[in-house]
Amino acid sequence: MSETSQEKRFYVLRVISGKEDKAKELLDREKERKPLEGHVFEVIVPTENVMVQRGSKKKIVEKPSLPGYILIEAILDNDIIHTLRNMPEIVGFLGANNQPEPLANYEVERMMRRLDNQDDEAVNVSFMVGESVKVTDGPFTGFSASVEEVYNDKKKLKVMVKIFGRKTPLELGYHQVEKE
Repeated sequence: MSETSQEKRFYVLRVISGKEDKAKELLDREKERKPLEGHVFEVIVPTENVMVQRGSKKKIVEKPSLPGYILIEAILDNDIIHTLRNMPEIVGFLGANNQPEPLANYEVERMMRRLDNQDDEAVNVSFMVGESVKVTDGPFTGFSASVEEVYNDKKKLKVMVKIFGRKTPLELGYHQVEKE
C-alpha cells in the first residue's frame, strides 16, 4: 500500500489460530496509545455459538467463526501497517502479497448482520402443542413425535413418541428435535 488512506475501512488481520481473543485484547489496549491512537477504531473477533458434547453433557460455547482472523476498522498508512504486522499474535493482513485490502461495505454489513442476528436465531425457535417433530439426538434419533407441552423457559419439550405401538412420553431439549 503505497498511498495513505484517509477513510476508516474494515480490514482482515491474520492472527495465530487460537489467539484471536488475545490479539483483540492487545489491539484494544494499544489503540489508545501512539502510534495506533486515532488510526485503529474497532476490533472484532467474529464468533458463532456451537454446541459441544462432552460425554452425555451438551452445552453451547462461543467459538471464532473465522479461526485465525480478526477484523479491524482503521485508517491505514505505512507506519500503522508496519506497527500492526509486528505486534505479537499477528501474522499479517489478508490481501494480495500481504498488502491490506479493505473489505467491501456489503461484506462488512453482511457480517455485522450475521453477528447481530446470531443470538436471535437460537432464541426464536418456537414449537406449538400438537406440532410434529423429528428426534435428532439421543436413543430415539429418527423417531417422529408430537409435541404435548412446551417449556420455553427451560428450552424443553414434552413429546410423545410411538414405540412398538404405544405412545411414550419424553422430555427433550430444543436442540434434540427439528420440525418436520
